[in-house]
Amino acid sequence: MLEVYTDAACSGEPGPSAAGVVIKQNQKTEEYQFYLGTWTNHEAEFLAIIHALQVCREKYSGEIISIRSDSKIAVDTMDKRYTKNQKFLPLFEKIMNLEENFSYVFYKWIPDKQNKNADRLARECLQTKQNPDQQ
Repeated sequence: MLEVYTDAACSGEPGPSAAGVVIKQNQKTEEYQFYLGTWTNHEAEFLAIIHALQVCREKYSGEIISIRSDSKIAVDTMDKRYTKNQKFLPLFEKIMNLEENFSYVFYKWIPDKQNKNADRLARECLQTKQNPDQQ
């Protein structure tokens, strides 16, 4: 089973956003950063999950995936398998389609303090994109 930690960072609502993804399997840890463009924070949280599942599809298709996020709205939406929010609907549907690549995907809400690495990655990516001269 893979433990996959996701988080998003936004500057503004909506505003520039980025995602951080940490994948843990046994003793191995992989880290990824994605600049997302302009989104609301909640939309960016769903996009972080999408990017995580896309990476996992390429490297770990067929595995059991545990997505861990500090976004209650994203975790609750995926647990209920339903959203009324029209802005979330295309993101939700994309996640549902990506899930078909794995034997099982489940979602777990975690507090911010357990998601520090994914948060750090998202913030670093956003900072780099907003201040390119700091690279």
